[in-house]
Amino acid sequence: MIGSTNSVAQVAATRQRTQKGTDMTATTGLVIALVALAGWFVLTWNRLVELRNRWRNAFAQIDVQLKRRHDLVPNLVETARAYLAHERGTLEAVVQARGLATQARAAAAADPSDARGLSRLDAAEAGLAGSLGRLMVLAEAYPELKADRTMSELTEELTSTENRIGFARQAFNDAVMTYNTARESLPANIVATVGGFGQAALLASTRSPAERAAPSVSF
Repeated sequence: MIGSTNSVAQVAATRQRTQKGTDMTATTGLVIALVALAGWFVLTWNRLVELRNRWRNAFAQIDVQLKRRHDLVPNLVETARAYLAHERGTLEAVVQARGLATQARAAAAADPSDARGLSRLDAAEAGLAGSLGRLMVLAEAYPELKADRTMSELTEELTSTENRIGFARQAFNDAVMTYNTARESLPANIVATVGGFGQAALLASTRSPAERAAPSVSF
């Protein structure tokens, strides 16, 4: 009878040890899973932060080049004014367009993730490009202005700046596409939603080919 009781106790003890081992294994597995999940979350978060910083930096490069163009415009207008005093409307249109573009650039730089701000910037830059294009076409009819050394240098500088803006714009859009693709892909979109990684807007050119080419007139 005693032997039978001992056997039951041993079986019970064995079952208890087995249950403890099973529970420990389950707990260990859960801990490992949670650690792996946390590690993936951190890595994904850091990747999204990196990509977000890249497109923000890319916009900063656009901002630098746009400011460069905006700074050239007053000198260009003043040089042309000496020869085109009677073309007051054209010159004032350039000045006004430059002011609107400067304001739009400042607003977009303050929050480059704002799609409406980028849209307004694109529209303002299109307006500036158009007014500059009309000024350049007008200047073609004045040999003295065409021969002016300052005007020639400013025009060359403007053309160079236009090219830099084009490259910077492409780099920005590429960075935005990479970021948006990463934040929308499964399962990274879970981290993007939790972390508030919003969609970035492309800076799509609204200028016509003629307007884009207009400031590139050579003297």
